[in-house]
Amino acid sequence: MNASVWVGFVKEEWLLFLSLLGTLSTSLYLHRFPGYSASDFETLSILFILFTLTAGLQKHQVLTKMAAGIERGRFIPAKLVLATFFFSRVVTNDVALLAVVPLTLALRVDRKEWLVILEALAANAGSALSPFGNPQNLFLYWFYQVPFSQFVKTIAPFSLLFLLLTLGGALLVDTRRSPSVRESSPDTVDLSPAAYFYVGALLVLLLVILRLLPFAVGWGVLLGVAILERGRLRADYALLVTFALFFGFTDNLRVLLAAVLVHPHHVFLLSSLLSQVISNVPAALLLADFTPRWQALLWGVSVGGFGNLIGSLANLITYRLYAQQEKKQARLFLLKFHVTSYVAFFIGWAAYFLDVRIAS
Repeated sequence: MNASVWVGFVKEEWLLFLSLLGTLSTSLYLHRFPGYSASDFETLSILFILFTLTAGLQKHQVLTKMAAGIERGRFIPAKLVLATFFFSRVVTNDVALLAVVPLTLALRVDRKEWLVILEALAANAGSALSPFGNPQNLFLYWFYQVPFSQFVKTIAPFSLLFLLLTLGGALLVDTRRSPSVRESSPDTVDLSPAAYFYVGALLVLLLVILRLLPFAVGWGVLLGVAILERGRLRADYALLVTFALFFGFTDNLRVLLAAVLVHPHHVFLLSSLLSQVISNVPAALLLADFTPRWQALLWGVSVGGFGNLIGSLANLITYRLYAQQEKKQARLFLLKFHVTSYVAFFIGWAAYFLDVRIAS
C-alpha cells in the first residue's frame, strides 16, 4: 500500500485513528488495559450482525429500489424526507442516508443541497425514535435495560417535532426539473431471492434487539449470511473497530474522571455539547458510566447529532456523499448545512426543556 493510499485511508477513517490514539494514550497513562463488560461484547456483536445485514441489503439494492420509486409523482422532496426518516428507524441513519442521498443527487431537480441537508436532519431525528436506529441508541437500550415502550415514549417528542419541521422544509424546496439526466434507474431492477433473505434476517435481528428472541438467535442469523455468501461476511469493519475502541477509550476516561452527574439537565447539556466535540456515539458511551439519567442522556445525544459534522457519523456520511458528486459546491454546502443544523440543535435544546416542563 503506497503513501497516497494510506493518506486517503487516514482521511476517510480519521475517527478510527482518533479513537485508537485516545485509547492508547489513556491506557499508557493509566498503565492498564481498557475493561470490556459482557454488555459491551453483546452490543458489539449486535452491531456486527446489523452491519453485515445492511451491507447485504445495499449489495442487493433493496433500499435503492424502494427509494427509487419515490421519484415518481408529486411532492418528491417530502417523500424523500419521509423515506429517510422511516428507513433510519429500521436500518440505521447511516444506511438510510447511503440509500437516499445518492438517489437525491441523481434527481432532475434544483436546489438538491437543501434536500440533502433536510435528509440528514430527518435521518438523525428518525433514528432517535428506535432502539436500533443508531449505535448510541442500541447501546443505551441494552446498557440501561429500558423497556421498548418507555424508550420510544421518552424520545418521541423530539423525533416527531423534527419530522414536522423537516417535512415543512421539504415542501419549500424547489422541485423544478433541471436538465441533468439519470444514468440508470434502480427501480427497474428485480429483487433476488437473496434480497428477500436479508429482509427476513433483518426482521429476525430486530426481534432479538427487542429481546423477543434469545440473543443466540442473532448468531444463527450471521451463520445464515455466512452460508449464503460462502464465508464472505461484508460489513463496515473500520466502523466496528472504531466502536470497539470507543468502548475502551470511555472505560479509561471513566477511571480518569471518576465522577457522577446527578442533575438530568446537566446530563442533557453536557451530552449534547460533548457530541459536538467527540460525536454522539462516544458521548453516550462515556456518560452512561456516570449517570442513571438515561432519559436526559438519550435526549442529549439525539440533539447532539445536530450541529456540526462531528455531531453524528451520519452527518459525515452526508457530506462525503455530497462532496464526491458536487465538489465545486462543497464549501457552500458546508455553510448551509451548519447554519441549518445549528438552528435544529438549539430548537432541540428548547424542545427538551419544554418537554421536561410539560412532563413535570
